[in-house]
Amino acid sequence: MRLFRLLKIFAVASKYGLDSMVFDLEPSGRLVKLANALQFWRDLSRPRAERLRLALENLGPIFVKFGQVLSTRRDLLPADIADELARLQDRVPPFSSELALKEIEKAYGKPVAEVFTEFDPVPVASASIAQVHFARLPDGRDVAVKILRPNMRGVIEHDLALMDAAALLLEKVWADGKRLKPREVVAEFAKYLRDELDLMREAANCSQLRRNFEGSELLIVPEVYWDWCTSTVMVMERMHGTPISRIDALRAQGIDLEKLSMAGVEIFFTQVFRDGFFHADMHPGNIFVHADGRYIALDFGIVATLNDNDKNYLAQNFLAFFRRDYKRVAEAHIESGWAPADTRVDEFEAAIRAVCEPIFDRPLKDISFGKVLLRLFQTSRRFHVEIQPQLVMLQKTLLNIEGLGRQLDPDLDLWKTAKPFLERWMSEQLGWRGVLKGMQQEAPQWARTLPQLPRLVHQALARPPRADLAPQLERLIAVQHQQNRWLLVIALLLALIAASLLI
Repeated sequence: MRLFRLLKIFAVASKYGLDSMVFDLEPSGRLVKLANALQFWRDLSRPRAERLRLALENLGPIFVKFGQVLSTRRDLLPADIADELARLQDRVPPFSSELALKEIEKAYGKPVAEVFTEFDPVPVASASIAQVHFARLPDGRDVAVKILRPNMRGVIEHDLALMDAAALLLEKVWADGKRLKPREVVAEFAKYLRDELDLMREAANCSQLRRNFEGSELLIVPEVYWDWCTSTVMVMERMHGTPISRIDALRAQGIDLEKLSMAGVEIFFTQVFRDGFFHADMHPGNIFVHADGRYIALDFGIVATLNDNDKNYLAQNFLAFFRRDYKRVAEAHIESGWAPADTRVDEFEAAIRAVCEPIFDRPLKDISFGKVLLRLFQTSRRFHVEIQPQLVMLQKTLLNIEGLGRQLDPDLDLWKTAKPFLERWMSEQLGWRGVLKGMQQEAPQWARTLPQLPRLVHQALARPPRADLAPQLERLIAVQHQQNRWLLVIALLLALIAASLLI
């Protein structure tokens, strides 16, 4: 099967002249002449970016999804190709109602009529991994039922293996291949794609996001009905709203589009910096708007996480950008190890300033984040900055936010909207609130350690002298000094609180 799939890929690549595109990346006189000689039988009049998009669409939904992810890697692709791949839509014909019913019976071990009192056999949405039907539970609740496409795992594993082989070849023939890590891009894509094959994982993502925004005035997340969820079928609350792409309908309902666009920015930064857990597939097809003006999130197959180091690094960079402190941006890249340690800060600062300065104090309609990202990546290539694969999804989500902002309010100033939120978050993390939060998190450890210190010191002193005793005692004394400092900080804070209460 893999051989036939490989032959089809070669046939499609040849039909659309993808071989000539590879030679364009790394021109070699003999190879170019050979490619030109082989082009007499095919029509290559269309632009190369359009031919690549058509080839991916011809190869099927997995390659389409990969092209969508690849469109965010503007460090890896020329601008025309990245722009064209961003046009890829996950339009996949639904599988038959008979197959859907069989998958439900297979998941529950009983007929559909014994699971749902009503089930609409006509799907309301269809994508590369699954499709959605409306139904009703025995207790009367209206639900959306997501069903995984049959026999997807084998097809996906074959295609992923071929993509990995292609990425390996790209690393060999492209001068920037090793720095830009195409195999790591494929591996990151494979991880998210495999996660999408387990609907229990998607249900858990949905549940986590719902808990993070419980009681929110900005975002609604459907409830998951766990008793009806399996790895191939997910059942959740049916949501009622208007697709965010229907701008005229939203205006007719009296929705404040300016307020809605600002809420979208706040939702994004809340997910990234407060929770470190964000919906990484926020295209217009996955977002509805409730009648009360709140966002409704759908499709939780792709989420991403950031650790504390990533969040702190990103927050410092965002704030430095907003304050036009380009020196701090350059220093943060070097301190994090993203740029080589011997990078000259002044030269890196000047290059970043040349990219970012023109975009400030301008409305969103006059700014193309795609072009800004492209110039930043060109700058990163000059200074040998390694692109971090774990942030690819963040870049993708930021571009989605840009698209939504342009639709809702072309005059939205993303910088002014985001800056107060980031400053508040940094204050909570690094100010006195951050200190109190850190002490709360460490308090259980202190409670266990402090009572043991006298006994540990006595045992250490009672042991016979040993050559390695001195280092141990030094470590123990250092720990005790650290605990004493924290106790002093706590005492001072308590005294300040008591004084403020008395005042």
